[in-house]
Amino acid sequence: MRFHIDYDSGEEIRGWIVPDNPLETSRVILSINGKRVLELPASITADQFRELGWHSTGKCIFLLTTTAFPELSSVKNLELYDADTNVLVYRRVPREGLIDRRVLLIDTGIHPEVGLQNALFPYFQQSHFGIHKLSDEIVTSILGNETPTSRLIAGALVVPRYEQYFPPDRMLSAILVHDPHVEMATRMLWLKARSKVVAEDHASWRVDRYAEAALFAADYDYTDPKSLKRFFRMLPEQAYHLLYNPLSRQLGTRLPDDRLHPGNSIVAIEILARLGVVGHRTYFDAFASTLFDQIGMEGSVPLPAPVPISDEALALAERLRAVKAVADMLVFDIAMSDAVLMSFAKSWS
Repeated sequence: MRFHIDYDSGEEIRGWIVPDNPLETSRVILSINGKRVLELPASITADQFRELGWHSTGKCIFLLTTTAFPELSSVKNLELYDADTNVLVYRRVPREGLIDRRVLLIDTGIHPEVGLQNALFPYFQQSHFGIHKLSDEIVTSILGNETPTSRLIAGALVVPRYEQYFPPDRMLSAILVHDPHVEMATRMLWLKARSKVVAEDHASWRVDRYAEAALFAADYDYTDPKSLKRFFRMLPEQAYHLLYNPLSRQLGTRLPDDRLHPGNSIVAIEILARLGVVGHRTYFDAFASTLFDQIGMEGSVPLPAPVPISDEALALAERLRAVKAVADMLVFDIAMSDAVLMSFAKSWS
């Protein structure tokens, strides 16, 4: 699915949506205060959609007017969603108090920093969270769309694949590096927690590609050193991909399943150096403060708190530091994390 908003004049909103199925007519949903009030199909044909091979007829353009919704010009807050994917296409909010920047938060942890996202959300016209869960066409539509200028995007993007869409002059990128052992422990607990979901009838789809890995994790006791060593000797492929140098994979490869070589770690370091704001979770306040300063929010709102790390994850991380197989699996990520951590230690107290 691809989409774009041409304009919002108050009395009219015009845009286009190309659905995943080129034989279907796209539909847009108008939502006000969380309530869906109107469904509008595309009604205008443009030959370029057909000529590009995106759609069979080219009927992809929608025009929302006061004829379809009389209160359109007076509504200050509204949202438009694609009816098939439920992806946010457009959000109208009052311009007062908005941050006129495009900001990309690159998640590196398996759990997003929702406190930071929640703190920023009210100050942007349009927000997209969990962007890595969307199709490639939708991701490129979101990243490549230069309107609106007030936009917040967050997700665990594979950076080399999309870096061309967020150069520094177009978008401020920010990344928070995690302690590799703590992140591995968090991912291992995430897998084990999802083993119960996979065991339910017809529910394995909720874990997607990690269903086998989740069932595998359920058979091991993370508190037993011998069981922990067996866990790393017997890792299935998808569990290995989830746990093996995840930061280097995210910053150094173009696809999640690409093989990771030492050369990819060099690429990862180069990309890390090109990102706008780089922080370490140990110095979360410094990261949040720097980000807020860059977008003009410093001092205007309280700094958010980081997502809590459970005692279970912290204890497991300490056990992992003593496992040789773990050191081999995290060698690239440890080097990057230590470099970022040392940089902050020198400049922040």
